Amino acid sequence: MFTGIVTDIGTIRSSEQRGDIRLVIGCGYAMDRVAIGASIACSGVCLTVVEKGADWFAVDASGETLSKTASGMWATGRRLNLERALKVGDELGGHIVTGHVDGVGQVVSISEEGGSHHVVISISRDLAPFVATKGSITVDGVSLTVNAVEDGADDCRFHLNIIPHTWDVTTFADLAEGQAVNIEIDTLARYLQRMRDVLGN
Repeated sequence: MFTGIVTDIGTIRSSEQRGDIRLVIGCGYAMDRVAIGASIACSGVCLTVVEKGADWFAVDASGETLSKTASGMWATGRRLNLERALKVGDELGGHIVTGHVDGVGQVVSISEEGGSHHVVISISRDLAPFVATKGSITVDGVSLTVNAVEDGADDCRFHLNIIPHTWDVTTFADLAEGQAVNIEIDTLARYLQRMRDVLGN
């Protein structure tokens, strides 16, 4: 379980095919305090530490993970938003995040507005019921508030206001129009939809 509050930015140092993909990720964490088997969210994907060194850890990404996440995000040199798993008693600064990607969105536009960045992201229509104005959403592992939602015939677009601090301490500075991003919907929205489906039948 995570909160969507990024605590470090990692860089993929190597990627090796071993059935699954073995990724070595450089980081700033004190790795002597991170156990083998610990969970770390990597740009919104919950992965398990299988090896570690003084300033790096290794994870295995399955074919399923690769197929469900943003294209290009597992390439050597790619920067990743990192968050260690939530501990009992930790501050819940964002919202409950599971580290399970629900879909891949695409950056439509990025513009500067008063020091912040206005970002518009397109997602598929099947995720549209789970996105609401002033609701929470996770983009590449970052907990964000939706400013506005536009439902179209072919897609759903939601608007975000990224404040300077968030822009500076995440990989959002790397965003470009057309780029694919990992999307996780709010867990509460998922359960409300399930309840409606069951009770409505």
